Amino acid sequence: MAEEDGSIHWYDPPIRAVVPLDQVRTSQRTLRYMRNTPFRCTMDECFTGVMEACADRESTWISEEMVEAYSALHRDGHAHSVEVWHRGCLVGGLYGVRIGGVFFGESMFSRMPNASKVAFHTAVEHLKVTEATLFDVQIINAHTASLGAVEIDRASFLHLLFNAIQREY
Repeated sequence: MAEEDGSIHWYDPPIRAVVPLDQVRTSQRTLRYMRNTPFRCTMDECFTGVMEACADRESTWISEEMVEAYSALHRDGHAHSVEVWHRGCLVGGLYGVRIGGVFFGESMFSRMPNASKVAFHTAVEHLKVTEATLFDVQIINAHTASLGAVEIDRASFLHLLFNAIQREY
């Protein structure tokens, strides 16, 4: 993560937030909302735009150097984004890095109500279809908890991580 002074640090908390993909169930209400809302979802079409939107807040850990580094990972096929569009405008999304069966969700944004929730559920469905086993969201907050994130200790996370990165993608 980039600090205010521009320095970049590795983040490895003792408690990790993950989304158990085998336990995420999209509610009927959310599915109905997604069907009836004029959002269009894409993947990997506007990666840098999603990162820049995620960084567009008063306080952010996403520096210019981070955007450049993650964009290079995206060009190499390791970083991915989900974009949510409304009338041609990018209104929500998320991005992260995929290694084997792990998706490390880095950040999400929403410029319209529920756009980040739509991005999240789109990502979860894609991860399930592509047989990912671990969705790391790093830090729990009210939003990630409402989406199904739970906290686990570092040892449990490392065990899940070791098994998941062995999977082919």
